[in-house]
Amino acid sequence: MPLTRRALLALPAVLSGCGGSPPSATWNDAHGSPSAEPSLGASEIPSASPSASRAPSAVKLAMDKGLGIKPHPWYAGAVVLAMVNGKVTVHETAGDALRFKAGPVELPAGQRIAMRPDTIFDQASVTKVYTAVLVLQLVDEGKVALDATVKSYLDEFPHGTVTVQMLLAHTSGLPVGAPSRTWSAVMTCPLVSGATPGTVFRYSSVGLMVLGKLVEKLTGQTLDQAVKSRITGPLGLKDTGFHPLKWAPKERIAATDARSGRGLLHGVVHDDVCNSLGGVAGHAGLFSSAMDLAVFGQALLNGGQYQGTRLLSASIVDKMVTNVNPGLPSIDAERPYRTSEHGLGVVLNQPWLMGKLSAPDTFGHTGFAGTSLVVSRKRKTVLVVLTNRAHPNWSWANPDPIRLEVANLMP
Repeated sequence: MPLTRRALLALPAVLSGCGGSPPSATWNDAHGSPSAEPSLGASEIPSASPSASRAPSAVKLAMDKGLGIKPHPWYAGAVVLAMVNGKVTVHETAGDALRFKAGPVELPAGQRIAMRPDTIFDQASVTKVYTAVLVLQLVDEGKVALDATVKSYLDEFPHGTVTVQMLLAHTSGLPVGAPSRTWSAVMTCPLVSGATPGTVFRYSSVGLMVLGKLVEKLTGQTLDQAVKSRITGPLGLKDTGFHPLKWAPKERIAATDARSGRGLLHGVVHDDVCNSLGGVAGHAGLFSSAMDLAVFGQALLNGGQYQGTRLLSASIVDKMVTNVNPGLPSIDAERPYRTSEHGLGVVLNQPWLMGKLSAPDTFGHTGFAGTSLVVSRKRKTVLVVLTNRAHPNWSWANPDPIRLEVANLMP
């Protein structure tokens, strides 16, 4: 049944365990240098309602339905968080963060780990948005030009006509994945046979891997350090980072694959390529909670700043969320129904993901492990849908139906 705006705003927020004390330094508008203005952490986001009622919402009912799909559920568990006008309106959980051991073999109820509002998920390709923000920070600082060739920054990159913008917009002609799981193979990956850079949208993880290396070279930091010093640290986000077992208890992390081979993955990146590259790459490897991801999305919705912390200039955010691929055809084996509408590091106006929130100025991204971020500028809404659909076997489930259903329940 549809969820009215009044009913949605009456839902309580469940905020336990999220965020932490913010740092004293923020990033200023122009060059990303520290300033003294304090910021608020994720734990200080207000709820739209103090109501203590826990009557099942339409969102909760939709989430629970996904647990019972036959022959296999859509996911073992999920967390959904929505913010409207900067206030939390929905924060619901369903199912388990850990339900299977390797095999996969279903665990007895007493050995499972229930999903929590602050459970930390493998964000998979949502990592790409963070990499894009780092690149755009360098654009703001005058260190990168979007129309400059990638080769002008990275000598080892062989394609002299591919620009930075093409990598962000997935029009470079690079394939989805590298021919082998080494950094050398990534940086020298050939274009798809017959591809002409700038003429076709072709989703490519390789392009964002290359951009991660560009960030490392121009910042003098490893990618994980750059994310911490330039995004999560300034925003006061304590539940976002690579290699989560180094900073979070395993009980707070959603498990992913439990098939034979790599066995149960619990706190280890699901993406095989990222894992082979050391767990840190521009296309995957980041872990985060729903609240942290929502704050990141809210900063972009706010034109690049959040409660005194500026990540990007408003002008570069406008460019980031404007379609830079007008009229281009799309070639996408994973989702042939995805159009070429794309900004700089984010997808735009995709009804299969965004439902009724879809519009030319609605942007976001998905992650293969079952995660997604959708931001509607018109409705001033941030929607985070996190599932562990790869637990225990990614081939069992398609996370798109729950993404669509929940989006259609937003006001």
